[in-house]
Amino acid sequence: MGVLEQAESISAAEKAQPSGSTDNLKQRISQPCRNSSQLIISTPPETDEAQGLLDAALGESDATEPSEWRHFAVPLAMHGERLDRVLAHSVPEFSRSYLQQLIEQGAVLLSGAPAAKSSAKIKAGVELSVELRATPQSQAFKPEAMALDVVYEDAHLCILNKPAGLVVHPAPGNWSGTLLNGLLARDAQASTLPRAGIVHRLDKDTSGLMVVARTRQTMDALVQSIAARNVKRQYWALAAGTWRLPNGYTLEQAVGRDPANRLRMAVVDLTRQSGKTASTTFDLVAQSAQGCWVQCTLHTGRTHQIRVHMAHLGFPLLADGVYGGKPAAGMTRQALHAYHLALSHPMTGEALDFRLPLPQDMQEAALAWGLSYNHT
Repeated sequence: MGVLEQAESISAAEKAQPSGSTDNLKQRISQPCRNSSQLIISTPPETDEAQGLLDAALGESDATEPSEWRHFAVPLAMHGERLDRVLAHSVPEFSRSYLQQLIEQGAVLLSGAPAAKSSAKIKAGVELSVELRATPQSQAFKPEAMALDVVYEDAHLCILNKPAGLVVHPAPGNWSGTLLNGLLARDAQASTLPRAGIVHRLDKDTSGLMVVARTRQTMDALVQSIAARNVKRQYWALAAGTWRLPNGYTLEQAVGRDPANRLRMAVVDLTRQSGKTASTTFDLVAQSAQGCWVQCTLHTGRTHQIRVHMAHLGFPLLADGVYGGKPAAGMTRQALHAYHLALSHPMTGEALDFRLPLPQDMQEAALAWGLSYNHT
């Protein structure tokens, strides 16, 4: 959060005019918005699939949190408009739904008195004051010390082993305790980078390898490498059933928001629905009577891509309730682990190649099902 500029002083000419005069009204209408706080609590929102839910997470404000007052007169062009529309015009960095909630909370004043409702029609020249209170989003980007499993690190990047249960980036329902918060606490350089250097994500309940940038130059190069499919990302998955597809089978099916359930993704027809092309290659690692251990190689990185593609093939991941997978063999979270990450170092050109064993819960599930793999 930055420091506000000092509030503009009211001109001597304005003070000299009677409050109800025509000249004074013109001056009040034309004067810029005046800020009266030492803290800016608004930040430009990141583009993200969860963005539409951010305003709904406003909730009750803590009276002890910093706030920012803005004062302005309703412009002539907005005469007769609804209060919430006037606010959205005058405070454009906040959404209309957020401003409507401020009205309901009594944080908007009309000529010094709390506004009654969002639909009230407002006259030009009326003095409006709004207290912009901190939202969970605006407070999410703060350092929080946590233990992180660093597999490799140099001055440009680090490779992490993310545990299942750790959310990568703040979002509704998880405004703190995320990997981003941990990175901000661990590395002073992280605060200078968008998303603390995070260039790709793993779902909360997916474990495994991630690469994180430590400089802006590295971050830009990594983003380009991932987009160009020059970063190899392979996962291990466990599913019930007998795998019958040939090794090297590649599924090319677009992934988009499920039209029947907006909280999940699905294979979609791009001629009729919005989505993005997605490609995953599958190889059988081991098979038993109970189920299969499959290697999944990403060629694109869509939200829930492997989970959606596996379910589309009839093999939802163990314990992945969102996509039809049932708990089994002791698994209580989706059985997906990012075990292999390979790339050319964006600054030195050195070949980097990292592999992890199955995490403990997936090892125990594989053992319970008689799945074994000699990866020596």
